[in-house]
Amino acid sequence: MPEFHRDTLAVRAAVERSAYGENSEALFLTSSFVQPDSATAARRFAGEEDGYIYSRFSNPTVASMEQRLAALEGAERCVATASGMAAILLLCLSQLKAGDHVVCSRSVFGATIKLLGSDLARFGVETTLVSQTDLAQWRAAIRPGRTRLLFAETPTNPLTEVCDIRALADLAHEAGALLAVDNCFATPALQRPMELGADVVVHSGTKYLDGQGRVVAGALCTGEAIAQSCVSTLRSAGMSLSPFNAWVVLKGMETLSLRMQAQSARALELARWLQQHAGIAAVHYPGLPSHPQHALAMAQQSGLGGAVVSFELRASTPEQARARAFHVIDSTRMLSITANLGDVKTLITHPASTSHGRLTEEQRQAAGISQGLIRIAVGLEHLGDIQSDLLRGLETLP
Repeated sequence: MPEFHRDTLAVRAAVERSAYGENSEALFLTSSFVQPDSATAARRFAGEEDGYIYSRFSNPTVASMEQRLAALEGAERCVATASGMAAILLLCLSQLKAGDHVVCSRSVFGATIKLLGSDLARFGVETTLVSQTDLAQWRAAIRPGRTRLLFAETPTNPLTEVCDIRALADLAHEAGALLAVDNCFATPALQRPMELGADVVVHSGTKYLDGQGRVVAGALCTGEAIAQSCVSTLRSAGMSLSPFNAWVVLKGMETLSLRMQAQSARALELARWLQQHAGIAAVHYPGLPSHPQHALAMAQQSGLGGAVVSFELRASTPEQARARAFHVIDSTRMLSITANLGDVKTLITHPASTSHGRLTEEQRQAAGISQGLIRIAVGLEHLGDIQSDLLRGLETLP
């Protein structure tokens, strides 16, 4: 459906309707598919003929979700996975081998740092962590003949640091490596990394693609050759997305653009309001002119800052900072205390003890994750109610 606008693709892109003519995409809850005869089954299992076989690697509902997300990202193919982290693991298993080297931003999601920087090391894949925003560090970290993957997340979780996707893509391709970009925060409603040169776009469908905190899902959007390699690994490894979860994400994408616009608008107003509070030392939000990469973010993210705002409380010691952060979070009555994000409900969390809690203190400090940092994923509640809930703690800081 290349002739349609992406807002239309978000509603219409899917596999063809069944013989029943359903208007809402069908949910195929089946583990396997009956073949018309043995010869057809043999051809399909051998990959010589298209057809659904087994839901570990082929299902019409999952295919609809993949087609829709690929259309939104402008990718040739999408491969759905059981979670966002499963998507990153699938990328690594299918594209890397022992002796290969990865360069990754040190500001990415905590589980990503652990997977790339620790878990993969046991299998002979080495990772160098660099500054998200310092292109010279990325260039210096590349090892000719060994670096196979550059991995970035933009904006980052939770400090909303923004990298120059086109510059990193050029750097990766000069070195014969791939650039993978985690597009979880911005989503294709705001940012399309492949249009800027990225080879792979990583998604946690758990977040904004679903939009209501219902299911866990992941995906890789990429070109045909990389996708085929990923599907081959997926077929063996089995980190598959369930048809039900795929259906939920599929329906969530229908309202993605509207939600991202509305939640970004609320996040910008909240960030401006937080900047005025005396107890807050810094506010991290790409939509603010004070953000170090504001101009780059506006150019890459369709002029919007996204829906995640982080702020740091004033404190004289890490212990005081942690106590104050816990006080603000625990004083809320409406906001949901959870490390998830992307929900229509506003969520609040303390990254140093949750999303980045498994990192060492040295790793957290290198990533800029202080004990006084609070992350808010802004939902669709009335802005005044969000502000009032935060004031319960901000106005009574110990």
